[in-house]
Amino acid sequence: MPVITIARQFGAGGKTLGTRVAENLGYNLIDEQIVEMVALEADVAPELVDAIAQETGHEGIVQRLLRRFGPFSKGYVETAMEERPGYVNGDLYISLLHKVIPIFAEQGNVVIIGRGGQYILAERPDTFHFLMIANIENRIKFMMEHYQIDRKKAQAVIDKQNKRRINLYRYFGRTDYDQPDLYHLVLNMNRLRLDDAVQAVCRLVAG
Repeated sequence: MPVITIARQFGAGGKTLGTRVAENLGYNLIDEQIVEMVALEADVAPELVDAIAQETGHEGIVQRLLRRFGPFSKGYVETAMEERPGYVNGDLYISLLHKVIPIFAEQGNVVIIGRGGQYILAERPDTFHFLMIANIENRIKFMMEHYQIDRKKAQAVIDKQNKRRINLYRYFGRTDYDQPDLYHLVLNMNRLRLDDAVQAVCRLVAG
């Protein structure tokens, strides 16, 4: 079945949308924490990059990676706020993303959140790319409501993640990440309810 990538302005609800879409379609959600953890592991153990690149059988690699890293004990907001030197630490991270994301995609039935999937899988058949946008006020409100944090912390998380997003795409050598022609559908969350966005994505992917 088709692969889905979701790019988003942080706080627009990309992870929430991805979770809902994955549940509705029976897909696996590949979120930013998994990809980030793979990149961090590669920084301290570069042989992991080779191990993934040399993987001859794609069967079960998602499950093996999940077993390797285990459950995440920290919340989404706490993870987003941490200082992580390996997060956008040069060519190794980007190289790893180009190796790992296609392997996840080969599993099929996946929703991939962020991490440049719209570029890495741009030429892959049966892949749908979505972009979620919202103004800053709506993103702050979304973070406050969904993660039970105050306005100051919501603003801080969004600001930090905006900087990380810009830095990530600089390593890709791209500045057009919010251009609509990269995507099958742009979801303007200033005008859409989340339920409507979920239905729109599912209808398009299911054909």
